[in-house]
Amino acid sequence: MRGIFEPGFFTNGTVHTAVIAGGVVAFVSAVIGMFTVMRRQAFAGEALGDAGATGGSGAFLIGVNPLWGFVGAALVAAGIIETIGTKRPRNWDLSTGIVLGAALGLAALFLYFDTTHSSTTGASITVLFGSLFVINASLVPTIVSLSVLALVVTVLLYRMLLLCTLSPDLASARGVPVRVVGMVFLLVTALAVSLSALTIGAVLSLALLIGPPATALRICKRPGVAMVVAGCIGVVATWLGILLAYDSYYWPPAGRGWPVSFLVVALVFTFYVMASITSAWRARRVEVHSMVFAQLGESR
Repeated sequence: MRGIFEPGFFTNGTVHTAVIAGGVVAFVSAVIGMFTVMRRQAFAGEALGDAGATGGSGAFLIGVNPLWGFVGAALVAAGIIETIGTKRPRNWDLSTGIVLGAALGLAALFLYFDTTHSSTTGASITVLFGSLFVINASLVPTIVSLSVLALVVTVLLYRMLLLCTLSPDLASARGVPVRVVGMVFLLVTALAVSLSALTIGAVLSLALLIGPPATALRICKRPGVAMVVAGCIGVVATWLGILLAYDSYYWPPAGRGWPVSFLVVALVFTFYVMASITSAWRARRVEVHSMVFAQLGESR
């Protein structure tokens, strides 16, 4: 065990905070991300993450907890995207792109002010790339509460959201308020992305939203099962990233640990590649078996 868990891992308060906050956020982000992938709204997720960077950098500038900056800006961005967008995909992408451009411009301005007009150190790195090891323990109850809220709303909307995702016309014919469901889901997505931005940074937040669900869909066919699998993949990647980041301080040269955000994203990418290879191998195997059976049938 000494070679896996370096001294103090299980007794370190910072690690405890990272494990709880990171695990909860990773699970919720992956579950919500399942519908983000199915609805092909990854671009919107990216825009919401960059909007979170605007809020986080603005929060640092005025001395407010960055959590509220991430959440507030992402929710506002979600409302704007839904308000100026329409049902047509082209206009939806256009509204998302407008919000993305504005968010990046404001984030650049606020980060510049953080650097030149504020005594806050490391604001740019914290906002853009985050770190699970700098989360204040006092924020854990708030993070857990917001995560549970997002998860509960998603579960309550599951059937309607699934129908709207698979067949919007059928959902509308059955009386489902498609526009309202889409708006609520976008707000929930904004909440999940802002929490991910707090843990691994605004730039990398899309990884937890998209990576685990994309991986789960490679190995699962049923949406409900895939959601649970995606959540577990997100948690495993986050916890392994925390462990590797902690252990890396003992790797040569000692005292120069690897960024936990990078390790989490690297593990998410690795899991996806492994799932893709496995899926391709299974598909090829089924194809070969089908060809063999066809040839046997012809020979008879």
